Amino acid sequence: MNSLRQFIALLAMSLAGVPQRLGSVLTIIIGVACAVGVLVSMLAMGTGARNQEQANVSADGVVLSSVGSRPFSSSVPREEAAVIRDMPGIRRGSDGEPIVAFESLVGMEGRRRVTGTRVFFPLVGISESVLQYRPEMHFTSGRMFQRGLRELIASNTCVRQFSGFGIGERRSLPGGDWTIVGHFDQGVGEQCTVYADVDIVMSTFARNAYSIVSVLLRSPSDYDAFRAAVQANPTLHLEAKHEKEVVQDAFKQLNGLLDFVSYFVGTIMAIGATLGAVNSLYSIVDARRRELATLRAIGFGSGAIVASILCESVLLALPGALLGAGLAWALFNGLSVSPFGYSFQLEVTRSLALTGVVWALAMGLFGGLFPALRAARVPVTTALRAT
Repeated sequence: MNSLRQFIALLAMSLAGVPQRLGSVLTIIIGVACAVGVLVSMLAMGTGARNQEQANVSADGVVLSSVGSRPFSSSVPREEAAVIRDMPGIRRGSDGEPIVAFESLVGMEGRRRVTGTRVFFPLVGISESVLQYRPEMHFTSGRMFQRGLRELIASNTCVRQFSGFGIGERRSLPGGDWTIVGHFDQGVGEQCTVYADVDIVMSTFARNAYSIVSVLLRSPSDYDAFRAAVQANPTLHLEAKHEKEVVQDAFKQLNGLLDFVSYFVGTIMAIGATLGAVNSLYSIVDARRRELATLRAIGFGSGAIVASILCESVLLALPGALLGAGLAWALFNGLSVSPFGYSFQLEVTRSLALTGVVWALAMGLFGGLFPALRAARVPVTTALRAT
């Protein structure tokens, strides 16, 4: 009998005996399901965060900031910002003006409605062109702030999560009370965002430079020409980046932390599940010592025995993987979370489920390795003594 036929016969015998070893089999399946479920649900945080970060990113959007700085610590002088409006490739709005949004970011305090916890988030001074730069933004109540007045508009997320953002309510900020005059939605992935007139914000907080300048190009193909024009202008000390690139850089640390936590916790769970599988398979091998020795005595090779035990271990891990991925999707897909004050929804995708399955198969492979080697070393004399 060749090795392949031996392997198939041994595997069929092993699987046929599953009902008699149901306790050990369930230990393996449940352990793998728990490990995969935790891993997939944790990774779903990173996937959800990244998808939400990019939800409203425009392919035509370009962000300009001072050379070598991060966008939120950048400084763009007014005189340089004025030059940007005349750069080539910028889309023009319905009024014929170039779509350029000037932003200045300062800190603002809020308190959560339920817990009263104090949270800080940015107050964004913005030019009125934000409505053309962000076409997905629309008012659900109230109106746009008026230039020259201490007026605020807040996203509906602010209204739901924090107190003091109702229409007509006043917020105590430097320079006096600021009035909430409008609520808006800004599409998928909305965070708590508060806008005010950029000139009032800069004068109130004694700022003489913008944080960033965002422009909307006619098409993504205009990016290279626009970037080259910025670099060639000796009066500008700015660098232009795709909006997507800027957002990725801004959330790089958060995404890295989420991935680290996901794989760290997932690895701990996987080690536990693998050890459980090892113990269960050892008990299975010990219960079959006489059977395995008999098979060795009648001519079955050690290689076929090792391969069949490994394959059995992997096959037992597979239903655990599917169960764990299914539970992660049923329980956590679409769940809203707010780690570190950043709100997003978990997303259990097919690629994450596939990652969980591969993870489980690796657990099954490593979990079955040592029991398989032990099974292959069962002495033939065991069977002879038994007879």
